[in-house]
Parts: sequence; structure tokens; C-alpha cells
Amino acid sequence: MRQRAAATYAAAVLVAAFTLTGRVAAEAGAGSESGATGQKQKAAVATAGDSVTHTENKRVPKGARWTQHYFPSSDGSETELHADVLLPEKLPKGKKVPVILSASSYFGHSGELGPEGWKHTGPSKRFQDFMKGTDLFDQGYAFVAVDTRGFGGSTGCLDFGGPGEQADVKAAINWSAQQSWSTGSVGMYGMSFDAYTGLIGNNLKQDALKAVVAQEPVWDAYKHFQANGLFRWTSPIASNTYNTIASLPQLPDDDKRYRANADYEKKHPECAALNSLNSSIGDPDDPYWADRSPAKRAKGTDTPLFFTQGFIEPNTKGEGMEEFLDNHEGPERGWLGQWDHVRGDKRTQDGQLAMGREGWYKETLSFFDEHLKGVEPKVTYPDYAVQDSTGTWRVEKSWPATDRSTTLRLGDGSYTDTGGGSTTAAKGTAQTAGSDGAGFFVWSEPIAKSTRITGTPKVSMTARGEGNVMVKLYDVAKDGTAVMFDEQVSRLDADELSLDLKPTDWTLKAGHTLAVEIGSVQSGEWLDTPSQQQIQITDARLELALDDPAGDVATSGNRSPYLDLYLQAHTSKLKPGPATITVPPAREQR
Repeated sequence: MRQRAAATYAAAVLVAAFTLTGRVAAEAGAGSESGATGQKQKAAVATAGDSVTHTENKRVPKGARWTQHYFPSSDGSETELHADVLLPEKLPKGKKVPVILSASSYFGHSGELGPEGWKHTGPSKRFQDFMKGTDLFDQGYAFVAVDTRGFGGSTGCLDFGGPGEQADVKAAINWSAQQSWSTGSVGMYGMSFDAYTGLIGNNLKQDALKAVVAQEPVWDAYKHFQANGLFRWTSPIASNTYNTIASLPQLPDDDKRYRANADYEKKHPECAALNSLNSSIGDPDDPYWADRSPAKRAKGTDTPLFFTQGFIEPNTKGEGMEEFLDNHEGPERGWLGQWDHVRGDKRTQDGQLAMGREGWYKETLSFFDEHLKGVEPKVTYPDYAVQDSTGTWRVEKSWPATDRSTTLRLGDGSYTDTGGGSTTAAKGTAQTAGSDGAGFFVWSEPIAKSTRITGTPKVSMTARGEGNVMVKLYDVAKDGTAVMFDEQVSRLDADELSLDLKPTDWTLKAGHTLAVEIGSVQSGEWLDTPSQQQIQITDARLELALDDPAGDVATSGNRSPYLDLYLQAHTSKLKPGPATITVPPAREQR
């Protein structure tokens, strides 16, 4: 099975290379028109000693002055890191300000994923929305964007979340704290990759780091790329993406040192080869992955954390989130809900907030003010603002908020690992569950009272046979309309399996049924190779955390637009079978 998975992964790397080439080309073309705006005349380039303002270079945000700096990583290697620093334009000499730091692969001057068509160099536009939305420089903050090793103006081999990148984050925190214009208080801000480095910063336990804001982070790198021995299609695409970013050509008017550092990957092809090779390691217990799991390494950490996570997020899923929160001992604040891979302020084309909740910048600035400046918040924000599957928002002191835990005995069953599925019928078409032999269903009695499934469901079972397994949870209405709301897969390398499904916050309405499907992998998300063998499942059990919606305390927020798109894509018609399990009432206890 491991050899078959490795061969499948290798084939996917080739497909991913072609996919990436087309996407980067498209992105480069799309960025050229907007990127070049206002850059007809030669723009000033900052050095460590000579700052540049928006008037001198339109790529510099209004109200800021830009300088560039180089400093060593903290691991004793020869890795040199590059930083773009943005200070308040009118900062008096000798005045100190706290620092918002972001460390990432995405700050290269020529573009984030591919060339963006800039005619002249300048600081990345990646978080200029945040700077403008918070009025960051007038509020008395500096922003520092550090290229982690292998990217932008930094040397070294890219090291996705590993010891090298951890050393870079540590160096970036302490360098930012030690500058003459810094108060010594540092906060980290990011989205996706640079939210991941924010979690890494928390785990480093640096005194200078006072707060982390992480939007849609990677909680565990292994779980981001794989699940229990099966690769996601995104795994080879991601490794190729970062290899490409690391080798991006930078701009002709970048300084000589920056361009020399940016050419490091071209002179060291082993960097890309090692990145691709290491990301194909299939053993979740391998030290490579253990080093790259913020969730596992967060035990005893206490940096104040403000994060967002979409439960139905298709990119950086919430796997590992609950483990991280259990291990983290510091103050926490979160927006959790039914959205995709978006920022807190993101709006759809028709102007709706993608998460559905107003006030991202105000709350973020208040969070940084509190922990970096010691300013008492003027507004009392909820610790957690959570949007469940009904699209409504509530307040929680922590997440998951659980009124009851239960274990449902699913019993025994069998299926043939064909790679097909028993729920592949078109939307609206009724189908007998398990009729094609690729999976079997277990059905609950109709739910007596609206009950929320929250936290991270767990499934355990004994399996006999070689192949793969997929577990899915469905919310089934009285007419058989079924929404698949949680899932997990595994390669059958061991007889005894225990699987964490994805974190969820899904309300089953009164009269609805919970259905559990166990069978062959039936999703295009996975690089699975069906064994065509018969699989026997015995003693399957489902552990659930339940919450009673009757006790909800409402907070402001609208339905995420993405929720309806998710429902459209994951709804089918099923013919329920006989009920063999009962979901107990959650029992309101708060």
C-alpha cells in the first residue's frame, strides 16, 4: 500500500507541475495591469539608512516610510533574512512604536505566487488592506515583513514550518523587538502560510511576542497535506507552488544584495528536490512531520491568540485546531464559522462579507492595542463568535462548548474497495444506501430535539482487508435530502483504527436523522488507489460532542455566502435504512 501511494503521489507531482505552470502564468497576466499602475517613472528604492515614502514610490503605503534590512537567522547557519520595514511616516526621531510582524513566503517584491507585473521594486501589497483598514501607521505601529528562508530576499533552502523556518521566526521576533524604533513589543499577523508562522511564533515562547492574529492557519502540516496515509491532491500542488515561489525572478531595480539572495534557490537545485521529497513522506510519526505540527508543540504556551477558522474551509482545514487549543494556555479569541479560505474583512463580488461578521479591523486593532500597548478595550468582544450550520452567530467562552459527550455503537459491516461510492447519484435522485457495495450506512432514529454536533468527532473500528476507508457524516431531512457535513479517510495499514474527523459545528434539526457512511474513498480530493478487495468492519464506534442550541447567546453576524455554495455541492438524496442508533438529547447545562 505504501509503494502504491508513493507511485500515485509521484504521478500527481507531474500533473501538479502543469497545473501550477498555467496558474502562475494566468496570475502573472492578471496582475500586470494593476501592478504597473502609477509606476511609469523610476521609483525610489529604500535602503537601511534611506527611507522612501509613498510620494517617492507608489508601492509604499500612504502614511508610511519604507526601509530594507538584512540579519542572520537564529540557528547559527549562514542563512540571511530580508525584511521590509514600514514605519509611520511622521515618526519623530527617538520615538518608539510596537511592531506588527509577518514572516512568510509571500513577500517577494515581484509578486506573491507569480510575477505581478510591477515595473519597479517596493514592499509587497499582501497586507496593505490590513494597514489601511486599521489605519495602522496613524495608530502608532510599525509593520515588518520578513522573507523566510528560500523566499524573496532571504537565502537558504525553503523549510515549510520546520526547524529552519522556526529559527527564522525566532530571529524575526527578536530583531523586531531590538530595533531603536521598537518598544520591544511584537505582535504577529497573518493569513494561511503566515498565520502558520504565527502559531510557530507562539510555540517559540519568546518574551517579546505579545500577541498573534492568525486567519485560517495550518494547525498541523501533516494533516494539511495528508490524512492517515493518503495524500490530498493539494499536496504535490503545494510543494510545486512553493518551489516556484522560491525561484521567482525579482526586479531589476532591487538592490544587489536582494537579487543575489533571491538567486540562492537557482544555485541550489537540491532545495526544491528536498522540499518535494520530504513532503511525500507518508508516515505521520516521522520526525519531519512532528517538527511541523504547531498543535502538538503548543503545550504550555500562553501567547494571546486571535484566530479565524472556517469549518467547511477547502484549503487550510481545521484539523489539529482542537488539539492546539487544548494545549494552549493563554488568552484566546476566535471567529469560527461556515466559510472558505478568506480573510476576516473579505467581501464577495456583490459586497457581502465572506465570513458574515462586521468589525474585523476594529477588533484586531483592539486586540493588538490591549496586548502590545496595554490599552484597555473600549468594546467588550466575545471570546468566541461562532457561526453554526444554520448561519446564525452565537457567543461562547471557549470552543467547543459541550453539554454532553456520547459514543454511538455503529456495529459491523462490509464493502468492496472499488473507489466508487454509494452516494454518487446526482442531486435530487433517490438512491438506496449501500446498493453498489462500495459502502454501508448506519442510521439514527429521528432527532427528538435540535442538537448540535461540535468539536472533533472520532471514529474507531476494527478493519480486515487491504485498501482504504472513508467515513462520512450526513444530516438527513425527513424527505431524504442529505447534506454531507464531515468526513475522514485512512489507508488500512493497521487492523485497529482511530480517526479524528474534521472539526465541525453542525446543528441537526428536530426530526432529522444522523447517517454514518463507511466505505471506499469517493472523493476527488484524495490520491487513493482502490484495492478492489473486500473490507470487513467490526465494532465501529462514533464519539460525538453535543451542544444544545436552546442555550445559545446570540451575537451580531450574517450568514456566510459560502455556506449555500457548500450545501449545493454536498447535498444528495438518500433512502434511509432501518435505525440502529440513537443520538441522545444534548441536555442544556450552561
